[in-house]
This record gives sequence, structure tokens and C-alpha cells, in this order.
Amino acid sequence: MATYPLMPKATAAWLVDNTALTFDQIAEFCNLHPLEVQALADGEVNSGIMGTSPILAGEITADEISRCEKNTNARLKMLKNDLPKPRARSKGPRYTPVTKRAEKPNAILYLIKKYPELADVQVARLVGSTKPTVDGIRNKTYAALSTLKPVDPVTIGLCTADELEKAVKKAERRTERETGKASAAAPSVDEQDNDGDKTPNSASSV
Repeated sequence: MATYPLMPKATAAWLVDNTALTFDQIAEFCNLHPLEVQALADGEVNSGIMGTSPILAGEITADEISRCEKNTNARLKMLKNDLPKPRARSKGPRYTPVTKRAEKPNAILYLIKKYPELADVQVARLVGSTKPTVDGIRNKTYAALSTLKPVDPVTIGLCTADELEKAVKKAERRTERETGKASAAAPSVDEQDNDGDKTPNSASSV
């Protein structure tokens, strides 16, 4: 499996400024397109980017750079890193910056108003809040309800558009199932008429 610098563009910027490597060599090492490297060199993109030395980062040696500078066909080789790779966390609460935590109730109000079909647990999971908080806002028992203003959680980074779309589709499927069950359980008009026909006539002739 190929490995690349932790900060590819910053590394590419440093290599452009501090070495005689070709754009192709830098692009392959940093997993970028040669045109991206050229744009970095010309200052057309990320003009304010600060270069990061891959030597100081332990990703390559000065000797390796020197070897490739002498041969334009040579390819830079990353140093082996024995550190374990971080594992992606698929479930569990996500960290929310302090500056965004105050926006959670506003995001809950937005979701409840725009997507009322979402269950409390879904709303809580999307914004990283709790079910009691969602319930309080939905039922208007939340203490600071009058101060809330609806805010889209996607625009402030509390959840992604993809996560919201999946949650809404799941809620819609649940609603359809519940509606279908309710329709199946309710007696039809014909059944009601038949039941009426079966009612015995209580009147008797004298």
C-alpha cells in the first residue's frame, strides 16, 4: 500500500522552494497532479501556504532528495513509519468545538421544523445532543426555547449533508411502514357495511 506525506500540499510547496526536483517527482511523492505542483510553484493556488519539511517530519532523508535531484527519472521513496495508523471511529459521539456547542439547540429546532418525521434519537445523533433535549424542544418544554433560532446543522458543521440525507430517508421509510400498518389494521368501508348488515333486528312484531 502506497504511503504519502501527511500534509501533501505543504510538503510539495517546501520541495518546490528548497530542492531541484521536477514537478513530476514532487507530484508522485505527494500524490498530487503535476499541474497542481506547477500551480503551487507559480503561486496560482494556496499562495499563503506554509511549506513543511518532509525531512523534519521524518518522511524522507536529505540523501534521498539528493539522489533524485541527480536523476530526474528516479522516484522519491518514503521512510518506513513504524507508528500504528489511527483507526477510524465509526460510531460514538463526535467531538464538537466549544464554539459550536451553543448552536446545538438551534440546530435541533431547525431539524424538528424542517424534518418533523425524524425521530428524537436521530436528531440527537445528528447534532451530538441528547434525546431529552430534543424532546424538550419538540414539546416546547425546553427552558430557553424563546431564545432559539433555527440553524442548519450542515452549514455549521455539526453533521454532513450525506448523514442528514440518510437519516431523512430512514425516517421516511419508517413513516411509510407505520402508515401501511395503520391502513391494514383499519376496517374497510365494505367491512363496516357488512358488519351493519349482520346486526340483528331487535324489533319484533306484536
